[in-house]
Amino acid sequence: MQDFIGWNKNEKFLAKKMNNDTFNDYYYRLKNFVINMFEWSNLPETVDERFLELTLCDYGFAVYFNDEEIGNLALTCMIAPPLDVYRIPIKRRAYATNGYQKELDNKNSVMIFNNYLHIPSSLTIYLYAKRLYEIERTIDVNVKAQKTPIAILCEEAERLSLMNLYKNYDGNIPVIFGAKNLDLNNIKSLTTTAPYEADKLNTLKRQYWNEALTFCGIENSNTEKKERLITDEVVSNLGGVQAQRYVMLNARREAAKKINKMFGTNIEVNFRQEFNFFNEDMATTTDNNPTKTEVDEEWQNTQ
Repeated sequence: MQDFIGWNKNEKFLAKKMNNDTFNDYYYRLKNFVINMFEWSNLPETVDERFLELTLCDYGFAVYFNDEEIGNLALTCMIAPPLDVYRIPIKRRAYATNGYQKELDNKNSVMIFNNYLHIPSSLTIYLYAKRLYEIERTIDVNVKAQKTPIAILCEEAERLSLMNLYKNYDGNIPVIFGAKNLDLNNIKSLTTTAPYEADKLNTLKRQYWNEALTFCGIENSNTEKKERLITDEVVSNLGGVQAQRYVMLNARREAAKKINKMFGTNIEVNFRQEFNFFNEDMATTTDNNPTKTEVDEEWQNTQ
């Protein structure tokens, strides 16, 4: 009986670990998408683009300022009243994990916000990762249930032998060997039929995944239609993608404009992408009238 309990605990541990690994995989994949969405040009060498985007993703805001010894920095910060007439904090304290701190205000620093609501992206990433993880693990269980939907009834004396046989069965071993004295007449199995639902779940997972890509401003089909989509359908599907890009891009561009004015820099920020049929001349989507040829080429790139 002790061996059975130990084996059961091990299975629970492995299942829990797989749950955590699956969630973390989706969470970090989506987070990587978000922190790579934008390209900052002409940043001073002392400003880390990766850290800036990571801070905006996790906290929703960062502060840009000049340190007399280090140079320009963009760091995490704490904010506190009073607020100006537009509800922007006047006082800010920049800080870093190494103990660095600096008191700032709206005269010597600029707040960089993740979006106009000043909220982080990490919450949305968490919600999509949670949904995707739940579906992925349900698929795993449903697929495995096609092989192991059984309850085994046996004498107590045969329990250990059957446990070892089941380990081979569960481990996809094609041939299972038993001892000569194994009494199969006293063994009964009950089949608990599990309907195959993995295909439907996989469709649902793709829908959530495409929603998550739209949140990240990444072009995707966002439809289960199997036939070739016409131009109007593609443009309609990508409307949400274009809107989502501006949700975060506008706040960054506003901050870049203020930084350039205060510190004499020439910083620019654009959506990072290789293909864009909305406007071939700019790095972000600004034209709502793409040509049919451009749409067809871009659609092929999403397949």
